Amino acid sequence: MMDWSKTAFVFPGQGSQDVGMGADLIRTFPEAEATFALADEVLGFSLSNLCFNGPAELLNDTLNTQPALYVTGIALLRVLNAAFEDELRPAFVAGHSLGEFTALTAAGALNFTDGLRLVRERGRLMNEAGKRAPGSMAAILGLEADVVREICAQASQQTGQPLVLANDNCSGQLVISGEKATLELALPLATERGAKKTIILPVSVASHSPLMQAITPDFRQVLQNTPFTAPAIPVVGNVQAAPLATVEAIQTELSDQLTSTVRWTESVQYMEAHGVDTYIELGPKEVLTGLIKRISRSARRINLHQSESVISFLATEA
Repeated sequence: MMDWSKTAFVFPGQGSQDVGMGADLIRTFPEAEATFALADEVLGFSLSNLCFNGPAELLNDTLNTQPALYVTGIALLRVLNAAFEDELRPAFVAGHSLGEFTALTAAGALNFTDGLRLVRERGRLMNEAGKRAPGSMAAILGLEADVVREICAQASQQTGQPLVLANDNCSGQLVISGEKATLELALPLATERGAKKTIILPVSVASHSPLMQAITPDFRQVLQNTPFTAPAIPVVGNVQAAPLATVEAIQTELSDQLTSTVRWTESVQYMEAHGVDTYIELGPKEVLTGLIKRISRSARRINLHQSESVISFLATEA
């Protein structure tokens, strides 16, 4: 049986979306069907149809990707809640970028409908920032964070434009973000320093970089108008790589997160240091499951997304 005191729930961010996500869940679990139906009602359009049937171009628009992943994560969580009832209380929850909002809802700090409106607005504002200051992002494989920070600083110094480490995903898998020409200048520098591979990501929004600064005041106001409560379960934040204990800490974290590095490696290390040996990822594509494998090699890793995986998990653990 699952030892919840040594378990963390983790929720993925953008890049994990997939056409078809959630479709088989609603055919199997009434809790999932109700979650998607409520999301459609709150948003005023069929997010569920977009998740289930695409097209991919619309699902991949950050305006839609963010609520789609949020709703899918909460739908999966509600299926588990129904199965385990009062027993379901992990030691920690955490999410990667957008997934942090799902984690806050899982921890009771943010209700579902407020969280859904919040991530939809976050996606809209990030799109707006991308129009004002188009940027780019790239994955750097095979280098450590300190080296990548040096490369970003070197490229930024040459152009006078921002480029930063956006995601510290795990050892040897990092993402940089910033002004496009500066990023393109940095990639051969990374190769010279020993990077195994560099991959420009298909985005025009430079997430977790100074290019998001233009929308920070607007998003901060949205956060101030959103009801939060202190989390009932510790939420390990991306910016601090430590639990967010108060409403003020949550609001500051979510505002700062727009322009700050996602410290995923350190977040997982924090949970591991506090006794977590099992991570359950609620969302498609197993991205976080793969990252955690490289951060905490001895940990048990479980991905729940398709009905088959959920049914199998419940059969052995519920």
